[in-house]
Amino acid sequence: MRPTSPKSILWGICISGLAALALGALGAAADEPKEPAPAGMPAPAERLPEHVWLDQLVGEWTVSMEIPMGPGVEPMKAEGSESSRSIGGVWYVADGKLSMGGQSMSSMMTLGYDPAKKSFVGTWIDTMQIHLWTYTGTLDEAKKSLSLLAEGPNMEDPTKTSRYRDVIEVVSADHRVTTSSIQDADGAWTQYMRADYRRKK
Repeated sequence: MRPTSPKSILWGICISGLAALALGALGAAADEPKEPAPAGMPAPAERLPEHVWLDQLVGEWTVSMEIPMGPGVEPMKAEGSESSRSIGGVWYVADGKLSMGGQSMSSMMTLGYDPAKKSFVGTWIDTMQIHLWTYTGTLDEAKKSLSLLAEGPNMEDPTKTSRYRDVIEVVSADHRVTTSSIQDADGAWTQYMRADYRRKK
């Protein structure tokens, strides 16, 4: 399935979640030893290797996005930016902005890792919809790509539910690629968006 109008395409980008990720520095505060918790208070969250992986997402980025429109048709393009930070060394939070076809959108994405679920977890909200998207995800064996799954309204018929997948591939310290796909009725995945994130110099 593929968006058939600029409005549905932009909405498809929204629900896929600009998937904003790549390499960055966490900041000195996240790596400093934590003070012991006061009596009766829970201890600070333990940083695991998966949380360290999320350090790559922190930074200031430019975004170039393309949406395929079919054979022989020029893809639609969008430009934007992302400003992302770490909270306590265990949560990644990204503020995104996107402009396409005279429309603009603001978004916020969160990602973390839940050892009890043995899964990355996250959320997505934006200014074009009221649905709260929730993610579950896993790394590939090479620990270069993070696959995030979500369920939500179908981009063509919001009365129906579809499954979505964002794959975030770390290309280098200054470049990552995110592809977004929707699962068809036969179980196959159809890609409908590619975004390149490059670190601002």
